[in-house]
Amino acid sequence: MPATERPSERPSERRGAARTAVVWEALRPVLDGSAAGLDVLDIGGGTGGFAVRVAELGHRVVVVDPSPDALAALARRAREQGVEVVGQQGDLSTLLDAPGPAAADLVLCHGVLEVVDDPAAALATLREVLRPGGTLSLLVAQRHAAVVARAMAGHFQQALAMLDDPTPSGRSGRRFTHDELVALLSEAGFGAPRVHGVRVFADLVPGSLLDLEPGATSALVALEQAVAERPEYLPLATQLHVVVSR
Repeated sequence: MPATERPSERPSERRGAARTAVVWEALRPVLDGSAAGLDVLDIGGGTGGFAVRVAELGHRVVVVDPSPDALAALARRAREQGVEVVGQQGDLSTLLDAPGPAAADLVLCHGVLEVVDDPAAALATLREVLRPGGTLSLLVAQRHAAVVARAMAGHFQQALAMLDDPTPSGRSGRRFTHDELVALLSEAGFGAPRVHGVRVFADLVPGSLLDLEPGATSALVALEQAVAERPEYLPLATQLHVVVSR
């Protein structure tokens, strides 16, 4: 899970690395802490951007996603990288349909809680599919940063409407504050979470700077990692990432 750019990387890969480095760094202790490998469930994992990298580390990965096209792309990606990732068509609402005990040591739920009908019920389901002592990696959009983004784009009425409104809006669905997210996790029976700010600066930096300035991606990644757990920067983060135990 390198945090520095490689000369062969395309510009889009460098920008992607800057946006996901904090998540990978937070997951490193979990992913590196099992010599036998973990049973990993990736909810809404799509084409396998995370899942394939996790499988490359020696873990057993199942991706559950409603899109057959995404699962086909996942299969191609896994073949190209020489790893095995199981793809299953479904979503959060179908996770408990199969009989049997909880089966995951690690659940990845990135960008999914925003679009479910009932976030509290979704978190309860995620807890059910985790083994005791298992870990949930939850990534959600944050409302404070969305307000700022709307205002900076000149959409002042949208920013005003979003200030204190937790209801879904647009295709991106809900956005959460830190306090709302922590309360939902507590109500679902999870322990104390570690919360990281993701994309505090990455979405504000011009893409051309990362494309043209040598070393810019590495420096940006270092900055993102340095502020990820500082509470004063959390409201600026486009996303909140939670690592929490069952």
